[in-house]
Amino acid sequence: MTPGRRPRLAVALGDPRGIGPEVVGKALTSAPLGADVVAIGADEQVAGIPAIAKLGVGSWKRGSGEWGVVPSAPSGTTPHSQADVERAAGKIAADSIRRAATLALTHEVDAVVTGPVNKAALHAAGVRHPGVTELLGELAGGLESVMMLVAGELRVVLITTHLPLREVPNALTRERVERVGRIAADGLRRWWGLKTPRLVLCALNPHAGEGGLFGDEDARVLAPAARALGAAGPLPADTVFVRALKGEFDVVLAPYHDVGMTAVKVAGFGRGVNVTLGLPFVRTAPDHGTAFDIAGMNKADAGSMRAALELAQLLAARNTPQV
Repeated sequence: MTPGRRPRLAVALGDPRGIGPEVVGKALTSAPLGADVVAIGADEQVAGIPAIAKLGVGSWKRGSGEWGVVPSAPSGTTPHSQADVERAAGKIAADSIRRAATLALTHEVDAVVTGPVNKAALHAAGVRHPGVTELLGELAGGLESVMMLVAGELRVVLITTHLPLREVPNALTRERVERVGRIAADGLRRWWGLKTPRLVLCALNPHAGEGGLFGDEDARVLAPAARALGAAGPLPADTVFVRALKGEFDVVLAPYHDVGMTAVKVAGFGRGVNVTLGLPFVRTAPDHGTAFDIAGMNKADAGSMRAALELAQLLAARNTPQV
């Protein structure tokens, strides 16, 4: 970003049926933010967000439905089906993310913050990616993107993300581990200013395989990858996150989604942040989902969204655009 200018954040509100618009509004009004915000989302929802610019990507009219706010059918027509609602919600969420990414890629904003989305809705709208992390990688020109979760001093990078557990061992190749580790190290150097990041691999199997008794992936795949990366491990999941919290490591490379996500949420539920590494711009998001069950009730906690905004602001100030 240009020296001397306030960071500018593109904030996509997420699924319009969920708590995204609510937590963005609460997070921006809870205390002054040292950044300017461009709000992007459904026309009616961005109108209520305090921002220097409000970019609507489609109408989302209030009506009745199973999940909070749904589009109202025009008078005299058949009400929208659940499939119609899902597709419409996914399109608004996806279009908001695409618009935010375009602003970042053209250097009109310094970072992107995304509200919670529903993956089934994104898929219904034609997004053929496991999640937002992978979608952003495609929008950035086919770059491989990596998901990092941050809760205070704990940083966790997921080697595999949204996969059925039975598919993880085959996806956990040495090449993939090393690739993700290098992206993680580059991100820590670039955005956190760590000249020599201390990486550690979390084991896949109980007790890191116990010498092959509980599986050979740790010795056969993770240990050689750790040596190639100059990382510690693989260390058992029941101790590695505790050691990282005590400051022994800068980032834990977790082999699958839930082992990493669980550690982060236990360490800092309500203040965790999702950071995408490997992109030419900063992207953060809260560590929670759409919470359809409480949408529209003014019950949502905005702590994680506030943390996502503050981290985006901090990292944007350190970011030098890659042209």
